[in-house]
Amino acid sequence: MAFAKKTMLFFLMLALFGVSFAAVYKVGDSAGWTTLGHVDYKKWASSHNFHVGDSVVFEYHKQYHSVRQVTHKDFRSCNASSPVATYTSGSDSITLKRAGHYYFLCGTPGHCQAGQKVDILVTSPSPCPGASPAPHGLSP
Repeated sequence: MAFAKKTMLFFLMLALFGVSFAAVYKVGDSAGWTTLGHVDYKKWASSHNFHVGDSVVFEYHKQYHSVRQVTHKDFRSCNASSPVATYTSGSDSITLKRAGHYYFLCGTPGHCQAGQKVDILVTSPSPCPGASPAPHGLSP
């Protein structure tokens, strides 16, 4: 009985403090960040629910590709000349620190126009469903 109370208290505390566990997503799943195989990055992004604190990992051949974080305007026009941030390691992990859109494209000429770009929409963490204040008189 004591174990059940402790377990219930633990989960109640998680709900009260809004603890969430960040997820890590590999952009393009097994294909990675590439122009080969006609990866639909728009479809990939829409099939995931990204939250503040999650990370996206871009894996690619650094001799052929890069990752540029850009503005919405530059994303729409495939302009990689004035990036917000540039990543070139071939295995870049980017933590999504705020809600909103993150726009990424490949900096290699022609790759963005070929579809190597992704718009990641990040939402704020929502309270756990059913979370309510702790009942009075609950004792461990």
